[in-house]
Amino acid sequence: MGAAFPNSLWAATAPDRVPSAPLKGAAETDVAIIGAGFTGLSAAIEARRRGHEVTVVEANAAGWGASGRNNGQVIPILTSAEPDVWVARYGDAGRRMVDLIGNSADVLFDLVRDFDMQAEAEQSGWFQPAHSPGRVALSRKRVDAWQRFGFPAELKTAEETAEILGSSFWYGGMYNPTGGHINPLALAREMARVAEDLGATLHEDSPVTSFDRVGQDWVIRTAQGTLKARALILATNAYTGQIAPRLAPRIARSVVPVLSWQMATKPVGDNLLAKLLPGRQAVSDTRGDLRFFRYDARNRLITGGAVMGNVDVENRVRRKAANSLAEAFPELGVPEMTHVWSGYIGMNWDRFPRVHKIGPDGWAWVGCNGRGVALGTSLGRELARAATGQPEDELALPVTEPWAFPAHAIVRRVAPAYLTWLKRQDKKEINL
Repeated sequence: MGAAFPNSLWAATAPDRVPSAPLKGAAETDVAIIGAGFTGLSAAIEARRRGHEVTVVEANAAGWGASGRNNGQVIPILTSAEPDVWVARYGDAGRRMVDLIGNSADVLFDLVRDFDMQAEAEQSGWFQPAHSPGRVALSRKRVDAWQRFGFPAELKTAEETAEILGSSFWYGGMYNPTGGHINPLALAREMARVAEDLGATLHEDSPVTSFDRVGQDWVIRTAQGTLKARALILATNAYTGQIAPRLAPRIARSVVPVLSWQMATKPVGDNLLAKLLPGRQAVSDTRGDLRFFRYDARNRLITGGAVMGNVDVENRVRRKAANSLAEAFPELGVPEMTHVWSGYIGMNWDRFPRVHKIGPDGWAWVGCNGRGVALGTSLGRELARAATGQPEDELALPVTEPWAFPAHAIVRRVAPAYLTWLKRQDKKEINL
């Protein structure tokens, strides 16, 4: 069988799923999808809704990678890829990408509602509080930009922020009511269920060793089987080079997989629930060394963090995240963490996601930069539309060629040092 799930809160609470059978022997399909995370499963659902035969091939199990390990925040903007820059860089395709990003939270929550997915979904809003007075200017700039493109961003004052969060630790910030949070592994497993109910075929425990264009078809190979398809979607993101390093080397080397740590507190008592984050929004602030948190369905605070070095990392990041919560919420004290887990996110040099054509009727995207829940779900739908014949000039697919990091192996080793630079930048006020 495939690799075990991490000892996460999500693995302990998501609905059970009986894995589908591995790919064995020769098979054919119309659209082949490599990877059963949010992108691949969303693509499978959309392709089936459009009446096409679909087969998903997954190395481990649905939601095993980043899709089932993340914080579960549904965020309808990206980390630094602002809407005006998308249009300046990619023109009409960039404008369509802005619309996709701005609508991405609604796309996810509508999908959950359409198929009654049991994923602990709460469309309670997403808030990005400013961690310094100067960062309020950044919040104002982002609010203005997204409002100009027609999206419901709001600038909150320091007083409003204190009311939203139950803390005066921040100075104002950007609020978007379409965001929220989900149990990510539950969502991935429910998406797999829906895809299968719609007629898609899933093969788990089936690591792909290679794919090639042979004549008019794509040929996807695993250790035990071969799948032939007219169209192909590569939906492996940060894990593209983790399981089969030679699967798509140019794409794998265009992102740096960075280990992201998540954790959960004990359930917060009723006396504090009414004071701390009473609206149950998803929160991630303006720091580069990010502080982020939200409640789950059992009223645990789900948070996380990052630390430098390789020694005693789990305990150090546990202490850091607990102390950060205590600093912002003195009434909470230093919380005990009951679950701590990690997984990779795909980072690139400018934090812009990349869409690639890998051949005729062949598509991929990478570079979630920590915002893959809503974005991956929406891009999966968009890639399925491309793979099933919708014209590219109608889609939010700003295509580029992969740009591989020089000395990628070295970049991967030194990437954690980036945290030191981020911490320094967090202490500076910015000029806009």
